[in-house]
Amino acid sequence: MDDHRATLTDRYIERLPLADGERYRVRDTDLKGFFLLVGARRKTFMIQGECWRNGKRRTVKMAIGAAEDLTAREARLEAKSKLTAIARGEIEEALPEPPQVAKPALPEVTLRQAWDRYREAHMERKERSAATIRGYRDHVERQLKSWLDMPLQVLGENPRMVADRHDEITRNSGKAAANGCMRTLRAVYNHARRTCRELPPDNPTMGVDWNLETRRDTAMGVEDLPRWFIEAGRLRHPIRREFHLFTLLSGSRPGALMQAQLQHFDPKRRVLHIPRPKGGAKRAFDIPLSRPMVRCLIRAIRASRMLHPDEAMTWIFAADSEPGHLIEHKEPRKRLFKWGNDLRQSYRTLGQAAGLSDIDMHLLMNHSLPGVNAGYITRAKLLGDHLRGAQQKLSDAIIEAGTAPRKTGERERAWPLIGSRRIGDKVLDPTPPDPRIGVPLGPRSQRVKKSAEFEQVGEDV
Repeated sequence: MDDHRATLTDRYIERLPLADGERYRVRDTDLKGFFLLVGARRKTFMIQGECWRNGKRRTVKMAIGAAEDLTAREARLEAKSKLTAIARGEIEEALPEPPQVAKPALPEVTLRQAWDRYREAHMERKERSAATIRGYRDHVERQLKSWLDMPLQVLGENPRMVADRHDEITRNSGKAAANGCMRTLRAVYNHARRTCRELPPDNPTMGVDWNLETRRDTAMGVEDLPRWFIEAGRLRHPIRREFHLFTLLSGSRPGALMQAQLQHFDPKRRVLHIPRPKGGAKRAFDIPLSRPMVRCLIRAIRASRMLHPDEAMTWIFAADSEPGHLIEHKEPRKRLFKWGNDLRQSYRTLGQAAGLSDIDMHLLMNHSLPGVNAGYITRAKLLGDHLRGAQQKLSDAIIEAGTAPRKTGERERAWPLIGSRRIGDKVLDPTPPDPRIGVPLGPRSQRVKKSAEFEQVGEDV
């Protein structure tokens, strides 16, 4: 429809031709919203105004009258009065109702679909660690298995179901497991609602009475180390034995250490690179290695090549598993009373006893530094000298405290001070081989694959 602009007068309106086909408008230049609609048979005075209704702006169009019944002056006065009334919202009957458009029926989003999208878009795309994804998968696909094909709409409208499931998991699996499962459900639901606005806005976990969780107090002190070294030295599997020792000496999370590869170990720089710790690839860091830690890794590499030569081409802590590395590090408590995250807590406790500063411990354990001032510290610039020196100080304190009760002559020849060449030696490494291994653990084993680089490093350290 064409628009024209002019001052509407009786003479001008009389000279306007009727529309030949499509109608056209002539808007008055003196009064906004007042115009003449010219059709094929008649000319009609019209107004168009705007008002707010139910929080939305609406456009209102009304006819004032035909040009043959009203003069331009009369029509303009009437238009001015009605435009004012429309702006004030006084002409309710003139407001057109918004068209009722039927919303298309959207398919209901199930918990399985929401979890698949959350895992792909939020976790894998942001390179979350495999251990984190594995934990979330266990929560959804095992503990909430019966809900996988249930629409999230049902859970959103029935928070009591979620509260009851939390209580059930608490009884069967413990307080921490129940809280962790509900935190995962909360994250998946919030992520799904970003694209599914029909879901109830309140997260169904709002009805959960969260269990009180306390930090585990399982660290060892200096007085506990002699017992731990005796029990660890009696472990019959050399790879697992070195794994536990390296966990204690590094304070790292077991899940990241189990996936350590040969390419991550740089004996010349004396660092072990952790590419995907907790927090994903963006939190990757290098562990500075003390001499006892280097000896530990060399022994683990040699034992891996004796027991699992194919897997040892890639992994430091090799194993006969599907991925080729250790996937289970638990030990019976009667055999080894501290392992896993107990050793990480012990590392922090022993670091405090050895006199290391809080900032050094944060950097060694790859924790975020507190405060604005500490944020200016560049970890890489302290790695080669300062942090390695702090690591060496702590390792010496741990080894000294754990092996001091032994006789002087025997101490230097016993694990964990023996060189890698002595793994399986009947005199210097008298630990009996594990019968499940199926091969001898001596220097004459035909399964040993020589490595000049690691042999030389083993002799040097």
